[in-house]
Amino acid sequence: MTVSIRLVSLFTVAVVLLVGCDEAPPAAAARSVTNPGTGDRPMTTETATFAAGCFWGVEETFRHVEGVVDTAVGYTGGHTRNPTYEDVCAGGTGHAEAVRIEYDPAVVSYEELLDVFWKCHNPTTRNRQGPDVGSQYRSAVFYHNEPQREAAEASKKALDESGRHARPVVTEIGPAGEWWRAEEYHQQYLAKRGRSNCHF
Repeated sequence: MTVSIRLVSLFTVAVVLLVGCDEAPPAAAARSVTNPGTGDRPMTTETATFAAGCFWGVEETFRHVEGVVDTAVGYTGGHTRNPTYEDVCAGGTGHAEAVRIEYDPAVVSYEELLDVFWKCHNPTTRNRQGPDVGSQYRSAVFYHNEPQREAAEASKKALDESGRHARPVVTEIGPAGEWWRAEEYHQQYLAKRGRSNCHF
């Protein structure tokens, strides 16, 4: 029996938030995989990339969204090739800590992923999330195609006009560039440790 969780609860997302944690973009790669729920229905997946502070907590949030097939943490938006975690933390590479999400658009839409993104961090603080400070912790949407760009810009505008935040949304929206997968010990870091947030 497949247990379905439509989206993580706002409470869980809020916990993650409180504890902190130049080429044209390629088209969102679509590939067919076997649906783990049915074992036989092939599905076509798409890719989304978000930066919202410490990538440990952001990845853990998206891992619990129904329709998300796979996640990986890494570095993007910078100018140094093959950066290490230490390079990015030093602040000279220009990269953001980010999460790349493979999802089934028949189950969860890109717009719904954007909703999770806005709720799992504070998009009004520039280069900072909670106790984590630096450009690597900036809020950013890296779009993979034109529909994603349009959806991200419309979603950001709607959030700004909603009055949910007292300050303007400063999230960057730009094309998905070169992606560098983070070191293996960062992948599903919190899940491996039985934790749901970044700080003790």
